[in-house]
Amino acid sequence: MKTLLSIAFAWLGLNIVPAAIHTETVEYRQGDTTLAGFLVYDDSIQGPRPGVLIVHQWKGLTDYEQKRAELLAKLGYVAFCADIYGKGVRPTTPQAAGAEAGKYKSNRALLRQRVNAGLDTFRKQKVVDAKRIAAMGYCFGGTTVIELARSGADLSGVVSFHGGLDSPTPADGKNIKCKVLACHGADDPYVPAKDLEAFETEMRDSGADWRLIKYGGAVHSFTDWNSKGANSTGAAYNEKADKRSWEDMKGFFAEVLK
Repeated sequence: MKTLLSIAFAWLGLNIVPAAIHTETVEYRQGDTTLAGFLVYDDSIQGPRPGVLIVHQWKGLTDYEQKRAELLAKLGYVAFCADIYGKGVRPTTPQAAGAEAGKYKSNRALLRQRVNAGLDTFRKQKVVDAKRIAAMGYCFGGTTVIELARSGADLSGVVSFHGGLDSPTPADGKNIKCKVLACHGADDPYVPAKDLEAFETEMRDSGADWRLIKYGGAVHSFTDWNSKGANSTGAAYNEKADKRSWEDMKGFFAEVLK
């Protein structure tokens, strides 16, 4: 069968190279802290291509983000999972994760420094088109990529999946240079109405190119297939919202990274 396919491809003048997903850990630093990111791309594609920076949820960089990176690589992007917490810092309990995430939510300047360090490292990778980079994040990471945009980072766009949408320094919205997409569970109890209102007001007042999509019946963590709870717990996987938000993300990236 392989021989017949090869003959057919040759007859059509097609040079088909089997896709091979390349993965590697990339260590980098922010200040005195060593960070360990994860780079993923399809090495059958030649030359630089658009890149997507991924920021993890509150338990740090896990297999979940790495699998998302592989999905993006299969779409033709280079993906880099940034590490906000530091090499080896991977909380395993909700209490520890909450404490670790809280360090950065209460110090947005440090959070911006950490995520910008990841972006700078990603931009230096030879397989990335440095002029076409977007960022996306989940939960804690969703908050982080919005802070990345507020820092004035040179990006094509950011996507927040069920991230915190508070607006601690509304004036920083004027620094946003990229397009913004927030994918939000319409029934998420962890993002109060006042935060949604503050986010929308900041985006309007700043003149940003933004959109907020709400998914009915979805609560927090609706894209996290490891979240096995029911909606009544406030955080639960929702297959329909996950698939819809992924398609919305794909359309957004096709627009901003073209």
